[in-house]
Amino acid sequence: MALLAISVAPGGTGGTSVSDYVAKAIQVARDDGRVNVELGPMFSTLEGSFEDVWDVARKMHQSLVDQGAPRIATVIKIDDRRDKESTMASKLDAVNRKL
Repeated sequence: MALLAISVAPGGTGGTSVSDYVAKAIQVARDDGRVNVELGPMFSTLEGSFEDVWDVARKMHQSLVDQGAPRIATVIKIDDRRDKESTMASKLDAVNRKL
């Protein structure tokens, strides 16, 4: 199971708001159906196989191209744990138990 944190942001669109672009990128991820998607205020998280989260991240980036963004900044961080199953919930639970 892999977790992928992603932030997609358009540039050169003539405005400062990015929420329309981000909403469409998130919808692309949700509509794909292969990964769990959690929306966050600065990064969103995809959960699934490494191949699936990587492919969905590519589709999210492409959605900004398709929306006409002349420049796109995409930041990705991947947690690809192979020794045991790691999920969004299990990572949060591990920290919360220690709080």
